[in-house]
Amino acid sequence: MKKSILFSLALGAMLVATVACNTPAQQNQVTNEPVAQTTAATSGEIVFIQMDTLINNYDMFNDLRSQLESKFNTIQNDLNKKGRAFENDVKDFQDKMTKGLLTRSQAETQQNELLKREQELQLFTQQKQVEMAEEETVMVNRVMDAIKTFVASYNETHQYAMILTTSVSVNTVLAADPSRDITQDVLKGLNEEYIKNRKK
Repeated sequence: MKKSILFSLALGAMLVATVACNTPAQQNQVTNEPVAQTTAATSGEIVFIQMDTLINNYDMFNDLRSQLESKFNTIQNDLNKKGRAFENDVKDFQDKMTKGLLTRSQAETQQNELLKREQELQLFTQQKQVEMAEEETVMVNRVMDAIKTFVASYNETHQYAMILTTSVSVNTVLAADPSRDITQDVLKGLNEEYIKNRKK
């Protein structure tokens, strides 16, 4: 599941590329405070963000991922319990059949009940898989929306010509001057904003 989440985020990373606004601004619109410049890049230049590093260290992503994994584990445990109970009932039925402890009518009734339970268990499993996939998509969308919103505001102050993204799976920047990497500066701002909003 972690791989699936990270893969989805990597695909979404392409959406973060932001073209600079022409309106000058002297302050970060999110925090309303001056932004500390930790990169050598200046206004009008092209910079980049390492999305893997940004996302894996973004407190919002880690909190949401932990919540999702906790829910996934609860569902998985419930499915395992239902599955074991069903397997035990099937073994009990087979044991009784082997020992000749059931009439044909009883055997047919119990077999039909077991088949019905099996179908219900399969349907329940599919429903939970769909639910978890939907929740994962919503989580990815929330994280990407927060990043895009912050980066747009961040760039109102910094006025970069373009902000590119790179990651292990979607490497759009093959080579770059390390001084053009604004990952840590963006990460710091994102986490500060998230912590501030989380307390509200």
